[in-house]
Amino acid sequence: MQQLFLTLALVIQVLSALAIIGLVLVQHGKGADMGASFGSGASGSLFGATGSANVLSKSTAVAATFFFASTLALAYMGNSRPQAPKGSVLDQAASAALLAPSSPVAASAASAVASGAALIPKQ
Repeated sequence: MQQLFLTLALVIQVLSALAIIGLVLVQHGKGADMGASFGSGASGSLFGATGSANVLSKSTAVAATFFFASTLALAYMGNSRPQAPKGSVLDQAASAALLAPSSPVAASAASAVASGAALIPKQ
């Protein structure tokens, strides 16, 4: 289930990043209005307000909101760690080997760990 949310957040982040890039490149800059007022172009004002936000700037804000939300979700999911099993590493190895001894070596190692015998090879 967590893998599904991770994949969904990653897809949302990539799509919103591409949308932000495209929307920013399509938008008309404020510097173009100033240059047009000195030349032959028609501009609303030189230094005044550009008016209310148009569809492109509103959609850029929505895409940025999705981008930041997915970034926070990815950071949260990437930082969460599963609960560590209790006990020592040797206890975990012994219980794993006792549950599924797939080879004679694993079975003998599991029985040696369970009996407390040393696993140092004899020379």
